[in-house]
Amino acid sequence: MRDEELIVEFALTLLDHPGLDLEEIAALLVRRVGPERMLEFAAQNLADRGELRGALFDAAVERVMRVVLALRDAQD
Repeated sequence: MRDEELIVEFALTLLDHPGLDLEEIAALLVRRVGPERMLEFAAQNLADRGELRGALFDAAVERVMRVVLALRDAQD
């Protein structure tokens, strides 16, 4: 999934759950996309950090947060 697609998915999840914080939205998104995408997100995140191991779900959520925060910071 490209970063642009990830942002759209994040925005749609945020619209469905407006009262949650960003990390909770990211966790919902990771649960919703399924195990293959979760693995993809985790692998990308661990590669970005230069690590070989990490908790799958947590690493996937962190990847979503990194993409969202990078876009937010780029707009400032």
